[in-house]
Amino acid sequence: MKKRVTLEKKRERAGLLFVAPSMIIFTVFVFVPLIIAVVFSFLKFDMMFNHIEFQKFDHYIKLVQDKRFWNALFNTLYYTVFSVPLLIGLALGAAVLVKRKGWFSSICKSVFFLPAICSMTVVSIVWSFLVNPDVGMFSYWLTLFGFEPVNVLNSPTLAMPAVILVGVWKNFGFNMVILLAGLNGIDESYYEAAKLDGATSWQQFKRITVPMLMPTLSFTIVNAIIGSFQVFDQVYVMTKGGPLFKTQTLVQLIYSTAFDSFNMGYASAIAVALFLITFVASVLTFKRMTKGEEDLA
Repeated sequence: MKKRVTLEKKRERAGLLFVAPSMIIFTVFVFVPLIIAVVFSFLKFDMMFNHIEFQKFDHYIKLVQDKRFWNALFNTLYYTVFSVPLLIGLALGAAVLVKRKGWFSSICKSVFFLPAICSMTVVSIVWSFLVNPDVGMFSYWLTLFGFEPVNVLNSPTLAMPAVILVGVWKNFGFNMVILLAGLNGIDESYYEAAKLDGATSWQQFKRITVPMLMPTLSFTIVNAIIGSFQVFDQVYVMTKGGPLFKTQTLVQLIYSTAFDSFNMGYASAIAVALFLITFVASVLTFKRMTKGEEDLA
C-alpha cells in the first residue's frame, strides 16, 4: 500500500514538473498583466507614471458612455461574426479536399499553409498595394474590363470587408492543418461501413465527419473567436481604424487611447472590458459546441 502511495506521489510530482513551465509562462505573461491592467483601470496617470490619481469607477462609467467604445465593439463583433464562419468554413473545405493522397493535395497543403507563416504586417502591406486604386493589380484588372477603380480602404462600406478577407486569407491555412489532423484521426472503417450501407458523400460528411471532428472544430472555432476579438495588425496597417472609424476595433482603440492620447488608465479599463467580453463569448461558444457534441453523440 505504501509503495502504491509513493508511486502515485511520484507521478503527481512528475506531472507538476511537466506543467510547471506552462504555468510559469501563463502567470508571467497572462495572469500578472491582467491583474496589473485591472489595477491600472482604477488609476489616472501618464506614460511616465506621473500624477497618479485614484479614479474609483470613473473610467468604467466613461466607458459605458463612450460612443467610440461602442463603435469599436460593434466593429469587433462585425469582424467576428463574418470572419469566423468564413474562416472555419474555408479551412474545413480545404482540409476535406487535401485529405486525399496525391501530389496535387501535397502542393495544395503547402500553398494554403504558406500565408500562415507570414507576418500579418507584411501580408497587410502587400494587400494594401494590391487594392491600391493607383498602382494595385486589382485596379488594373478592373480597368482592363472597363470598370472604374475603387479605393476600397477609404470606403466606409468596403474597408471592413477588405480587412476581413485579408484576415481569413492569412489564417485559414493554419486552421486547415488543425482540422486535417482531426480528419486523419477518424478511422476509415466508419466510412467503409457507411459506403456498404449506401450512404452518399454528404451523408458521410454529416453523420461521420462532423460528429467525429467536433472536438477539433470546437477548438478551432473558440480559437478563431479569441483571435478575431484581438484583431489589430491588419487594421493598424491597412486603415488605422478609418475611414470615419468604421474599422476601429477594440484593440486598436486601446492602442490609440494608450499611445496617442497617453491615457493609460482608460486604456486599461477598455482592455479589461475586452477580456471580459472575450471570456464570456469563448465560454458560451465552448458550452454550445460541447452541447452539440452530446446531441450528435
